[in-house]
Amino acid sequence: MTRLVRSLLVFTLVAAISGVAPRPAGAFCLFNCSYTKTKYPIVLAHGLFGFDQLFGVIDYFFGIPNALTDGGARVFVTQVSAANSSDVRGEQLLAQVEQIVAITGSPKVNLIGHSQGALDVRYVAGVRPDLVASASTVGGVNKGAELADFLQANLQGGSFTQAAVAALGNFLAEIIELLSGSSDPADSAAALAQLSTAGTAAFNARFPGGVPATSCGSGAASANGVRYYSWSGTGVLTNALDISDPLLALTSTFYHEASDGLVGRCRSHLGTVIRDNYFQNHLDEVNQLAGLVSIFDANPIAVFRSHAHRLKLAGL
Repeated sequence: MTRLVRSLLVFTLVAAISGVAPRPAGAFCLFNCSYTKTKYPIVLAHGLFGFDQLFGVIDYFFGIPNALTDGGARVFVTQVSAANSSDVRGEQLLAQVEQIVAITGSPKVNLIGHSQGALDVRYVAGVRPDLVASASTVGGVNKGAELADFLQANLQGGSFTQAAVAALGNFLAEIIELLSGSSDPADSAAALAQLSTAGTAAFNARFPGGVPATSCGSGAASANGVRYYSWSGTGVLTNALDISDPLLALTSTFYHEASDGLVGRCRSHLGTVIRDNYFQNHLDEVNQLAGLVSIFDANPIAVFRSHAHRLKLAGL
């Protein structure tokens, strides 16, 4: 057995024991094998009702980890509570980041969070900036979601309806946890409160790094040594074969600005705004469902690869 094979086996075994999922960098690369080779590992963080993998084979970030590793990046996919506040999820993510740093020997990581995962990575960057080289958000709920505001306004505190919705949300989260082989606690009511305009405003007051001062501007490019980036989409009906598109078309009607179906364009802004109008909906941003995205704009995998290359050029 070669030294490389032994190293990969040990690396994978240690990571599996610690609860994070590594992808061997450049394992199957044939061309341009250093395009995404960042200085620090890339750590992917899922959104609300998300997962690392279902049944051990279906990626939340569909096809993205392999595309990044093929270009030389060291990639880790994390798993936190499917539904909970970003204080709880952020602490879970932080524990995994600490494990990744210990496993790889790298002093820092590049965090990329989708949807509520944006708040999770910002939490980690806020409490442990020494461990974070960059924090990037994709369709991030950085200034709240109007759908969350609507649900909060129309669910009376303590009512049967609120209890029923919370129970349904927790049940869905527990199913996702079961299918992904995890057992993190669920609190969908806490997640909903966190994702409202008021909830994210309170969060931003505690973790202001990269938050724009104006309603649709860019934020500071860096804070406390952490570089901040963001991108998002404004497409909704992007692929006729994608059965999730009509649902996102429905949820988009709750928004007063262009959105990806769940997050408004301007509300997604954080730090350096790479682009906020990709023809992608909220699931397209992570190449779901199963890669059924628009063929008329940048492919989500290409967007992730380009960002990894951007981080590489920035020395991150």
